[in-house]
Amino acid sequence: MQLLDGKLASMAILQSLTTQTQQQIVANKRVPHLAAILVGSNPASETYIHAKVKMCDTIGFKSSLFQLKENTTEQDLLNIITDLNNNVDIDGILVQLPLPKHISQQKIIARIAEQKDVDGFHPTNVGKMIQGTPTFVSATPYGIMLLLEYYKINTKGKHAVVLGRSNIVGRPISILLSSNHIYGNCTVTICHQYSTQTKKICAHADIVVTAVGQPGLVTADMIKEGAVVIDVGIVRVPDANKKNGFVIKGDVDFDHVKLKTSYISPVPGGVGPMTIAALMMNTWKAYQQRIV
Repeated sequence: MQLLDGKLASMAILQSLTTQTQQQIVANKRVPHLAAILVGSNPASETYIHAKVKMCDTIGFKSSLFQLKENTTEQDLLNIITDLNNNVDIDGILVQLPLPKHISQQKIIARIAEQKDVDGFHPTNVGKMIQGTPTFVSATPYGIMLLLEYYKINTKGKHAVVLGRSNIVGRPISILLSSNHIYGNCTVTICHQYSTQTKKICAHADIVVTAVGQPGLVTADMIKEGAVVIDVGIVRVPDANKKNGFVIKGDVDFDHVKLKTSYISPVPGGVGPMTIAALMMNTWKAYQQRIV
């Protein structure tokens, strides 16, 4: 069993971006600029968005954080995004999800200029991903692909099973794994809440990607010997023995499943760091397309 260490893999990506950014500074050119928007005070969302802003600072990108009140109107948010679309100094825009219930997520995503959509959720960018043309791929699926690339995992002709069909992870990673790419070319099966033979299907998979958010969902009897397991699930589970009162768990029963795998990603420290690295990669690409 080899650990798919997202911290190690992301470090290589971020070091490369840092070097390239420093070269821009030496050449007296501006650096990539990411605008991040947070609506409300959801603790998890605050943690995620501050981690992204901090990473920008770490690698030399410029960042602007817009922290808006919970009762911000949909129109006000749309107006802010329009202003950022028109701001020539802004390369990438991300809106931290989920949004308050009174704001349409679809409307907000559609308002972001596709060339600044570094989260990869704009319908045009999703369409390009499906077609296999260059675009911004949403950060978590992109991070998974970068992790496979870093560890040179052979995916050609393999059977991949994806647990979960969300637009953020499940559907896009199924498309990427089945695409005609060096780290694609898989036969992909998606299982969801209405699938009736999930355990049986998983037990025949060469690669399992789980993104459900249900601790202990994937057990050892669901994994065949030598499989690759990538755990995207992340849930805070109460633990009175911990100082902060909780422990982070993924979908996989890690201690038992790892004994059967060839590669497995941990939670935390697996896909999480790769997601932020992928976002930084998208921001760099957006910047590269716009610099003169």
